[in-house]
Amino acid sequence: MNDLNLSATTMLEIIAFHLGDQQFCIRTTSIREIRGWAAATPLPHAPPYVLGVMNLRGSVIPVIDLAAKLGVLGAVSTERSAIVVAEIGNSIIGLVVDRVSDILSISSDRVQPVPHLGTSFDPAFSYGIIPLEQGMVCFLNLDHMFGTLEQVQSAA
Repeated sequence: MNDLNLSATTMLEIIAFHLGDQQFCIRTTSIREIRGWAAATPLPHAPPYVLGVMNLRGSVIPVIDLAAKLGVLGAVSTERSAIVVAEIGNSIIGLVVDRVSDILSISSDRVQPVPHLGTSFDPAFSYGIIPLEQGMVCFLNLDHMFGTLEQVQSAA
């Protein structure tokens, strides 16, 4: 596992969600809340994956199109879409997902490494892959994905 640094018997609480036809997950410890879809206020010259900003109880936070950040096809946002509000380091961001599907508890030994796919692929976006009976779930490493969060916040 990439940067997870857990013993094989550690239980992980994860939340699974869909982006298009693909399923991803993140640790529940990173999540502050899950909100229904609401349009973000666009910002000029923001990176393409930054939809804009939203007001979270008086705090302005950036809203990220997670499908665009990952380079996968997401669905068009609807009332079934959700905004997963996550805490990464000292920063709070909203992640737009197509729909939240499950909250799971799994043993860390079920997380398998991402296969090597060549030099243009960055495997550090993921802790690994979790095979389930219904398919596979990509376990995202938000700390690595938003390691340059200062860039996102400077856009907000």
